[in-house]
Amino acid sequence: MNTEKLDLLREALPYIQKFKGKTFVVKFSGKVTEDKENLASLAEELALIHQVGIKVCVVHGGGRQLSELAKKLGIAQTVIDGRRVTDDETLDLAKMIFAGKINTEILAALRQRGTAAVGLSGIDGNIVHAKKRPPKEILNRRTGTSETVDFGNVGDILNINAHLLNLLLDSDYMPIVSSLGADDEGHIFNINADTIASEIAVQLKAEKLVLLSDVNGIYLDAKKPETKISRLNIQEAEDLINSSAAWGGMIPKLQSTIQLLKRGVKSAHIISGSTRNALLSEVFTDSGTGTMIIS
Repeated sequence: MNTEKLDLLREALPYIQKFKGKTFVVKFSGKVTEDKENLASLAEELALIHQVGIKVCVVHGGGRQLSELAKKLGIAQTVIDGRRVTDDETLDLAKMIFAGKINTEILAALRQRGTAAVGLSGIDGNIVHAKKRPPKEILNRRTGTSETVDFGNVGDILNINAHLLNLLLDSDYMPIVSSLGADDEGHIFNINADTIASEIAVQLKAEKLVLLSDVNGIYLDAKKPETKISRLNIQEAEDLINSSAAWGGMIPKLQSTIQLLKRGVKSAHIISGSTRNALLSEVFTDSGTGTMIIS
């Protein structure tokens, strides 16, 4: 074994000691799971983190696969401002894709690495208690006029019941949660996976929420790799929003992260979901790989 590899182990040791027994919530999109090799690599990283005594809860979406299946079956999709209108047919597809296909594929990849994982949706054990999202006034950017949009079977979270998740984590299982929830009447809703991951992280009093994204962190200029911010605190994140340095989709991500840290999660990380070892590097090295936001 060469010296460089041994040095990496030395660098990782204090982090392993610091985080042993703590909880990480890791969220990834369906896009991350699409590529078999990428999923296998990610499963290996999750297995390693789990193996050194860190409790891991995974939350996943699957919007891309849902869109592909809808296209194959000829079911028209409406996306407004990046948010999907979930009619009854689309909800049926979401149940198949989220709680079925993607969840099972993640479990199989972890099984290959000897990790005992349990597949759940937000409906299992009443984890995600939700209500139907009321119709919203949305500005149509194309026409410049406001219109009232009913998002159909899309839910907003009322609360998270973490009892089942804690039972599993304390028994050394890794819960894999898909982004569905339900109300008291048993109506099922499609819910944003980032939101579920954030709310679960708060309820589990997580040490870290790690968002595996299409981008490797937060950039002041998307076209310039050198403008990546590797670490910032709540105040600096608020300054970015107020000074207009934050742009587009970065703003809601920063806003939700700030709220999360104010509610007790120690740190949030935005890293690439398709870069090998990005997760290990972010957790176990001094320099990390993406953007870390701390309270």
